Amino acid sequence: MSRITRDQITGMNFHYKHYPLEYFLDAMVRYEFKNIELWGASPHFYVEEMSLHDIRRVKKEIDRRDLSVVCFTPEQCVYPINLAAKEKRIRENSIQYFIKSAEAAKELEAPLMLVTPGWGYENEDRLEAWKRTIDSLERLTSVVAKLDVTLAFEPLTRVESNLVHDAKSLKAILDEVGSPYLKGMIDTIPMALANEDFLDYHNLLHDDLVHIHFIDGKPEGHLVWGDGVLPLQKYIDQLSEIGYKGFLTLEYTSYQYVQTPDAAIERSLEVLSSVIDR
Repeated sequence: MSRITRDQITGMNFHYKHYPLEYFLDAMVRYEFKNIELWGASPHFYVEEMSLHDIRRVKKEIDRRDLSVVCFTPEQCVYPINLAAKEKRIRENSIQYFIKSAEAAKELEAPLMLVTPGWGYENEDRLEAWKRTIDSLERLTSVVAKLDVTLAFEPLTRVESNLVHDAKSLKAILDEVGSPYLKGMIDTIPMALANEDFLDYHNLLHDDLVHIHFIDGKPEGHLVWGDGVLPLQKYIDQLSEIGYKGFLTLEYTSYQYVQTPDAAIERSLEVLSSVIDR
């Protein structure tokens, strides 16, 4: 059985957003990360405000520290971004935003870019919003294919999306789009809220599972391991059982960590050290 290793654990800059990006990058070196997932939002890396020169400057800072970006995650949950939007202007703006983001991912040499399903109005036919998401994803995959960037599609919680919030709906959307440049990923919080685990996803997705946001919760929240109630040992055992070779990002979006982000990383690595291989 293949064990999860330390090199698969990936840092992310969300909970470092009250510090400069360079501070985050230095912290990743200090804590011996080799790979990062870059959250694309102000003040660190918001594509709508960046020139090509700005993007390449950030890439040089990343390279200078011998780090690699394994996934670029443009902010899409609090900004007006919605691939399923009924309003044509909003949906078109969302598509163009992701195209810009994919071009940035290419410059960062990130093999993956994270996308989410968006949502349809609760009082409209779900199928209509589903069709709009499919159309948006078909347009995006035709673009990212030329860039050789793969979309890692993340289910959201049912509160966040009425379209894709469990393994079955994720599998359905991957099958319907049918592009090798659209794959599935897991966030442990939506997974737990749907009463699912890694085996449920693996049994449906197999090799189409390419990325994981690996965090604790109650089960809500994106918490440091040990601050929530999720079954860490069970999850690690399942990932080892299925031979997962991708990355596991520590995505801490709870504001309780933004003042002392290093402490959050230190506590996570301490807890994880007992269940993963060095």
